[in-house]
Amino acid sequence: MRVEYSRQFSAAKIYDPTESTVTQGLTGLRAMGHSGLMTSNPGGDSSSDTRLLTWTDVLAHRVDDPSAFEQVVARLTGCGLSPQHVHEALADGGDALYAAAQSGSADWSEAFGGPLAVALLAAEVGALAAHLNWRASGIRSLAVDALLEDFSAVAVAGELGVARQKVYEIAKGGLRPPYIENVPWRTP
Repeated sequence: MRVEYSRQFSAAKIYDPTESTVTQGLTGLRAMGHSGLMTSNPGGDSSSDTRLLTWTDVLAHRVDDPSAFEQVVARLTGCGLSPQHVHEALADGGDALYAAAQSGSADWSEAFGGPLAVALLAAEVGALAAHLNWRASGIRSLAVDALLEDFSAVAVAGELGVARQKVYEIAKGGLRPPYIENVPWRTP
């Protein structure tokens, strides 16, 4: 059996010489009962990452609220998802989920564990995106604050393409960690 990542379809495909069908999904292995320990490093799959992921590793964007973290883990494990499955969805930014969803196939969600699993995986992609947006906003805030030390609000607003009043609003936010140190698709 050979596993190949297809950029054209943004999904992993499993080619089994004994079968005439191709399974699309994060790894496709889940649908075939495999343990799902395959790792992916888009743009550089030549390195072998054999570490076992924990929920804390995968849901680092959620660790600031222990109660919510435990609830999310319970929902994910309750529908059969492992940290590796979630990591794979986050590592490709939901590309495989999107490719399957827009495929038009009636059973598009089955390779990921069904509609509930897909909904939970998509929610985690969204939660990570929101976290990254929050982190970027904090960085922007620090940069705008630094610009205001040397330039007028009008000049900064003109460069950023925002209203003068918005510049002050942006600058007062600051960094409010905790933030994840690295995105899932970048190996630390």
